[in-house]
Amino acid sequence: MFELDYRLENDCVWLGSLSLCRILLMKDANYPWVLLVPQRTGVNEIFQLDSDDQEQLVWESSFVSERLMKAFNGIKMNIAALGNVVPQLHIHHVVRSDSDPSWPNPVWGAVPPKAYTAHSLAERIETIQAALQTSAFVPKV
Repeated sequence: MFELDYRLENDCVWLGSLSLCRILLMKDANYPWVLLVPQRTGVNEIFQLDSDDQEQLVWESSFVSERLMKAFNGIKMNIAALGNVVPQLHIHHVVRSDSDPSWPNPVWGAVPPKAYTAHSLAERIETIQAALQTSAFVPKV
């Protein structure tokens, strides 16, 4: 049975799911930043997914990237699967703009995470869920 790593649970808000991945919002208001977490037990690397899941992951990553870039008027989408601290496979999707606080450098360690206010968190969730709205996306309620 799939269980989300406790660190991802603590650092993120669950937005919803696609057929393979759970979609999480990183609790850092500096950027529109979501994670895709394949709902597979014991998977730490993309190559550990079977070929159908690998194909689905590429589709879901592309879908999320395109929708978020449009919703937030991004100029670059940063996608990364690091896993140095949290080994459970999770893929970061960060919409970048030349006005974000760490542009053009990587987001990690550039500036301290910015907490969401209750209002800004609700707004960000609503924007992302609306951007992902399709029969493939099941929002978390």
